[in-house]
This record gives sequence, structure tokens and C-alpha cells, in this order.
Amino acid sequence: MTSTDAPARRNPFRRSADTGPRASFRELWPYLTEHRLVLVLAVALSLVGAALSLAQPALVSQVITLVQNGDTLGGLTWLLVALVIGNGVVSAIQHYLLQRAGTSVVFSSRRALIRRMLRLPISEFDTRRTGDLVSRVGSDTTLLYAVLTQGLVDALGGSVVFVGAIVGMAIIDPVLLGTTVLVIAVAIAVVGGLSGRIRVASREQQEKVGDVAAGVQRAIAAIRTVRAAGATERESAAIEREAKAAWGAGIKVAKVSALVVPVASIAMNVSFLVVLGLGGYRVASGAITIANLVAFILFLFLMIMPLGQAFGAVTSVNQALGALGRIQEIMRIPSEDEGDADIEAAPDVETDDAIRFEEVRFAYPEAAHKTESEKVVASELGEEALPEPPDREVLHGVSFAVPRGSRVALVGPSGAGKSTILSLIERFYDATGGVVRVDGSDVRALGREQLRARIGYVEQDAPVLAGSIRDNLTLGTPDADDARCIEVLHAVNLGEVLDRDPAGLDAAVGEEGVMLSGGERQRLAIARALLAAPPILLLDEATASLDGVNEQLLREAIDAVAEERTLLVIAHRLSTVVDSDVIVVLDHGRVAGVGTHSELVASVPLYRDLAKHQLLV
Repeated sequence: MTSTDAPARRNPFRRSADTGPRASFRELWPYLTEHRLVLVLAVALSLVGAALSLAQPALVSQVITLVQNGDTLGGLTWLLVALVIGNGVVSAIQHYLLQRAGTSVVFSSRRALIRRMLRLPISEFDTRRTGDLVSRVGSDTTLLYAVLTQGLVDALGGSVVFVGAIVGMAIIDPVLLGTTVLVIAVAIAVVGGLSGRIRVASREQQEKVGDVAAGVQRAIAAIRTVRAAGATERESAAIEREAKAAWGAGIKVAKVSALVVPVASIAMNVSFLVVLGLGGYRVASGAITIANLVAFILFLFLMIMPLGQAFGAVTSVNQALGALGRIQEIMRIPSEDEGDADIEAAPDVETDDAIRFEEVRFAYPEAAHKTESEKVVASELGEEALPEPPDREVLHGVSFAVPRGSRVALVGPSGAGKSTILSLIERFYDATGGVVRVDGSDVRALGREQLRARIGYVEQDAPVLAGSIRDNLTLGTPDADDARCIEVLHAVNLGEVLDRDPAGLDAAVGEEGVMLSGGERQRLAIARALLAAPPILLLDEATASLDGVNEQLLREAIDAVAEERTLLVIAHRLSTVVDSDVIVVLDHGRVAGVGTHSELVASVPLYRDLAKHQLLV
């Protein structure tokens, strides 16, 4: 790879405000065809149900004819009963299949979205809100469920038997209309009894969905730590397990709610029979004609139900396409490691430097931009589109070396570019100019997994993941035994944390580590890096949250492991780095000086001022 300056990065997937994040039905189609066998069966059952519904008026017509002629009914009565029950059974099976297919579509979309989201470039997390990303996994994917379960397939079957009509049942016979309402009221009471069970099952499903959202937010909040520890695959698998649990809860909802459909179907058919009986009496009494009775029945079954299904299908598909647009927006973004599979393992290079920066320049891409939904709102309000902010260069030709086995410190005022340097070493970003080398190789020629396996990274204010002490400690080393874990915890003076909870390593740390103090959270992050024992350690303000006693203990622990490793340390407190082999002074993205403490005090005014303010000279 070359060291030439890369062009300013633009997001190729940003849409204009007037289009919005709406997807097309063509983009929805792959989610449906993934379960095409179930859907084909559901459509076939829908057509069978339509045929059974259409057969009933014809059979009733024959019954009426036989009654009028005084003939015996024979087996027609039982055939009619069979049609009614058969129609209910077919509806129940079809409903369950659609519920199952809808739940499976949600699971498939969540699985794909989770895997892509946890592999997005770090710059995407810098410019997007965590809550918005979580809602795409929770709320947006759930709306895909409505496509199959709120009338799409039923509307297709209903269109086969739908005929237009504009004359209302009340005009034909108010008495028959009142009887029909009474039958439907009884069905509503039965459905109301079942709705309690559905609410319980639905509540469980929503709780599982909440677990998925919590897992995603947990991983995203600590995305740098997860990436640096090489734990992306395990975190993705853990959240997938939560998504599968939500899928299982959805299947329970499908089973319970499947009972409602036959009740509604039977209620409609019973109303048909009641109207038939009472209508026959009224025909005999001359209150209405047979033609009116047939018209009433046709309106009841062949107009209202298909029309309602069609409206439901249009609404659900529109909602799903809007949600799918947000999902597809994320799916179109290339993952951070998309090109890493094509990178061949870099050969070992004979070099004395573990890390080397050669005229490195870097600008954060598009430091801020509006989300798609914000752009749509701005367009609707008639706001003029604002230009994107220019790229902000923070490193200007930085060059320095970290000899293998040495301890090098980066110091300088806030905003000098110190943390950015560590991000470039980890390949959270790639330099826009110059070359960053690790063990002699350009980091862009190393796969991120290969690179990060060589490096331990403790970020400033390192987050603690919800879970136990063990979960956090072994994030990058899942096979570490208890003895080694306890040894490392004592090395960073966290033994008392183990002692105060009988659970020991399995003690819960709370959401974002609320059960630990700020210093304990930082020491736990350092212990995680020490446990992995990589050849290179990057420490970003590792002692910032520690008091004097714990800082000294931690320095001793770092000294113990530093004998066999390369350390690159960022520190504001110069007292923690005055004994470093090399100190690099940064100022506004440039190297102001390189040397030992005494050399810099004598030659670099900025460093001398920093040392004076901290009473070191």
C-alpha cells in the first residue's frame, strides 16, 4: 500500500432529504423468499379457505331449494358442518404459518443487522446516536413482522372472491343486521378471554426484544474495547442468542393468537347460519325476498372481510417498507474489516522498532452530520440544507519511533492528538497521509484481527461491560483460568473487590460498572490488558482515575510486565512517565520534541512549562 494522502472520506450511502429512508418492495422481497416454502403453503391455504367460503353459499342455496320442495336434506347438513369446521381449521393453520414466518423474518433481519452493526467502522459510531442504532434492531425489525401477519397473504386470497358492492346490510334488513351484531359480540367476548393469554405471551416477547436492544447497546457503548480485545465474534454470538430467545417467545405468541382466528372465523360462519335460519323465516313470512337474503350474506362475507384485509395489508406493508429503509441503510455500509480477508499475513520484518510513525497526517472524516430522519424533517420544514462541516486535520506530519521493549510516553496539552495516535495504531481509523508501522509492517497491510492480537489497549475512561468481573476480565482471553485471573487482579490492587462479594470472580459489576468506583473500573480495564499479555501495550491515561497509593501499586504492576513488552503510554501527570525511555511531546498535532525528561526540560519550552506546573523542576 502507498503512503500517499487518501482523499477525504464521504459517506456514499447518504440519501437526500426528499427521498427519506424508505425501501422498495423489491428490497423486502428477499426477506420473504427466505421463507418461501412456508409462504407458498400459506397462500395455498388462503386459496383453499376462499374456495371453502365460496362453496358455502352454493351449498346453502341447495339446502334452501330442498326445504322449499319438501325434500330430505340427506348428508348436506353434515357437509355444511364439515365446510364450516374445515374452514376454521385451515384458517388456524394458515395463521400459525404466517406468524411463524413473520417471526422468522424478524429473527433473520436482526441477526444480519447485529452482525453488520458490530462491524461498522468506528467513524459510524462517532456520528450516529446509540439509541437510534438500537431502535433499528428492536422496533424497526419488528415492523417486518406485520407484513405477513396483518393481511398481506389474506388480502391475496380475499381478492379472489372480492366483488364490489355499495349497498349496506342495514338497507336490506335492520333485523338481520342486529342479529349479526349479537353473534359477533359473543365472539368478541370469547376473543377478549383469549387476549389475556396473548398479552402475557406478548409481554414476554417484548422483554426478550428489550434484552436484544440492551445487548446491542452494551456492545456498542464499549465497541473500542470489544474490537481491541478481538471479542467481536463472541459479542455478536451472545446477542444472537438473545435474538433467538426473542424468536422463541414470538413463536409462543403465534401459538396462542392462532386460537383467535378460528373463533373469529366460526363466529362469522355461525352468523351466516343464524342469518340463514332467521332469514329463511322472514322469507317465508314475506318480510324479505330470497334475493335480499342472498345479497345480505354476500355482503357479509364477500365484501367486508376482504376489504378490511386489503386495508390492513396496505398499512402493514407501508410501515414495513419505512422500517426496512432504516435497516438497509445500515446493511449497505461496508463493514470495518470488509477488505481484511484479502490481506495476506505480513511476513516478519527485521526491525528494532515496535511502532513507527512516518510523516503521519490524519483528519477525522465528517466530524458531524445529520441523520437521515433529521434531514427528512428539515426538508419538510423547508429548512435550507446546510453544508457538511469540513474534515478536521488533527495530525500534521507526525514522526517518531517506539523501540521494541522500551517505554515511550506521549505528553502534551489536551487536543494535541495523543489519543488519535493510539486509534491509528489500532486501526480504528486509517491515516490520511504517511505510514503507521507495527513491527515494521504498514498497518494497512495487516488484517485488523492480526494487528490487534499483538496489541493490548486500555482507553481513557475505559468502559465496563454489564456482567461479572470475570466477563470483563476475560473479554480478550476467554480461556484464562481462575488462578491467573486472581493473580492479575491482585497485581492491580483489586483483591478487595473479590473479597467484598462471596461470588468472587462472578460478582456482578452492574450496568456500565456502577458497582465499581471510577478507579476500580480503570484498574479492571488495565487488568484485562495485562491478562492478555500482548507484546505491545497502549495505555491512554491509564492512571487518571487513581489515587496516589493505587497509582504507585499500578505502576509497579506495569513495571513488572514492561520488562518483556513495549509500552506506549499517554499521561497528563508527568510524574508517572518521567522515568520513561523516551518522551514524545505533542502540540497541536505536531511533534514538539523527543527525548528523556532531563533532555526535554532543557530543550523544549512547552515540556518545561508542563513540568513546572507539576512541580517537577
